[in-house]
Amino acid sequence: MEFIINNECFNKAISDVSKAVSIKTPFPILSGIKIIANNDRLILVGSNSDIVIEKVIPLTIDGVNVLEVYDTGSVVISAKYLSEIVKKLPDKIHLKVNGQLLVTIQSDEIVTHLYGFNSEEYPRLPQIDEAKCIKIPSIELIEMIKQTAFAVSKSESRPVLTGVNMLFKENHLTCVATNSHRLALRELEIQSNVNGSFIVPSTALNELTKLIANESGVIDIFVTDRYIVFKSTTISLFSRLIEGNYPNISGLLPNDSKTIITLNTNQLLKGIDRACLFASEWKNNNVHLEIQDGTKIRISSNSSEIGKIEEQQSIKVINGETHLSISLDGSFLMDALKVIKEEEIRLSFGGSMRPVLIEPIDNSSYLHLISPVRSY
Repeated sequence: MEFIINNECFNKAISDVSKAVSIKTPFPILSGIKIIANNDRLILVGSNSDIVIEKVIPLTIDGVNVLEVYDTGSVVISAKYLSEIVKKLPDKIHLKVNGQLLVTIQSDEIVTHLYGFNSEEYPRLPQIDEAKCIKIPSIELIEMIKQTAFAVSKSESRPVLTGVNMLFKENHLTCVATNSHRLALRELEIQSNVNGSFIVPSTALNELTKLIANESGVIDIFVTDRYIVFKSTTISLFSRLIEGNYPNISGLLPNDSKTIITLNTNQLLKGIDRACLFASEWKNNNVHLEIQDGTKIRISSNSSEIGKIEEQQSIKVINGETHLSISLDGSFLMDALKVIKEEEIRLSFGGSMRPVLIEPIDNSSYLHLISPVRSY
């Protein structure tokens, strides 16, 4: 196996697949990156058994030659040392592997030798059915993940809640995340011949958003019994699915509201941000909302040792009861408001001890639900 590659291109690919490599593993081969040289491309694979990242480097990128393959083959090289070496090399990299798996990496007058692993011992990628494919524009997929994944549970006591439930049904995708105190839901019309409900670890989805941040095309999604695969032209992420049944959330969404108000999204976000300064004393970062005179909303928080803060914001539209007082977790509220792009939002209240429904105006595909907290 022998090839010459652009060092920046190689370094970026190593960095991408290294995110799936666990240095602390009982299986030494999983601490490495598998490199496969084909006549027309280089493939790098990193895996920690929960996620697998595969990166493809073609011979040319945007009309510029970045890779020349002289001899095909494959090898596994320690991710830690490969990454550190390539990062520090000044020019294009000449890499070759002999029959004893000795890897020689040369750049200008710098020569490094590393011992490789036999690539036959590296775990094989899950087999996917190319016929069952879901297509989503990368920009919309990233947005869906960012608008839901933050709401997952951080506790491992209920593993299903640490993932995002991706529900595919009749050219429709619904993503739901909840930690049982808040819930984020986003819907999207898609091209799909797949039906089913799958729980995807939020850690894998957050990694995916970084990997495809600069991709402008369509992401192909494939699902197997145990894995979900996200694939672009140059990068693929295989994630193990979380086993179990996701809770049925349809009964959680309120049908009746006593009070519905419309507010400016950014203005409310800034107000909650300010109130959170004094909310940290409370276990749930309590921020208090109170409707006054049917025209204003009072946002306040207090700390017995530091002080208190309060402000009033104008309500654009109000329907229903004009008196309401409720305490919410300020950080949960900020998380929801940060990912809403629309200028105005609708807050629907069922009472002081009922969850608050947050929806962007003119966008019925996204909603957020937050349970109130006790203020004493």
